[in-house]
Amino acid sequence: MIKEVIVVEGKHDTTAVKRAVEADTIETGGSAVGKDVLARIELAQRKRGVIILTDPDHAGERIRALVSSRVPGCKHAFLSQEEATLADDIGIENAKPEAIRQALASVRTEAAVMGTDFGWPELYAAGLAGTDGSARRRLRVGRKLRIGYANAKTFLKRCAMFGITRREVEAALAACDTADAAEGRLGPRAGEVQGA
Repeated sequence: MIKEVIVVEGKHDTTAVKRAVEADTIETGGSAVGKDVLARIELAQRKRGVIILTDPDHAGERIRALVSSRVPGCKHAFLSQEEATLADDIGIENAKPEAIRQALASVRTEAAVMGTDFGWPELYAAGLAGTDGSARRRLRVGRKLRIGYANAKTFLKRCAMFGITRREVEAALAACDTADAAEGRLGPRAGEVQGA
């Protein structure tokens, strides 16, 4: 049984989570998260802790940001769009139980003191912004770090929120570059992060 209460968007997401693990959930009922739902999430956070597991799409990220801003100290679990897509439908309800278990085993906790030593210069030097392949590279590194896909600004915000260090990003980049080399591809700016 997972101690924390898992915040999901709807009843089909609850069904998918319960196929994967024994856990309690709170459903937001979609992107219009009401005051009553937020009050239940705040209570759950005080009593047991909360893990936010929303769809890897724009609406899911909006819900994640809203809940996180109103309920400090949440844990975050992420699935990639690939893991949560069936046909053209993106959602937690489409994920296989193993993918959900892996996401929940790799939760990220908001850092008590937000910050990171990885900033804009390092982001550009690593090819995570400013190149044609930056979005694909951020997607792959975000998967390795288990922080989900994000645009450049949100990627840096998540690094700060979860206290992800430059060293962690470098390790994720190296793993992605190694996988690319093994597959005969190279990223847009392969190699370690440059600069301080």
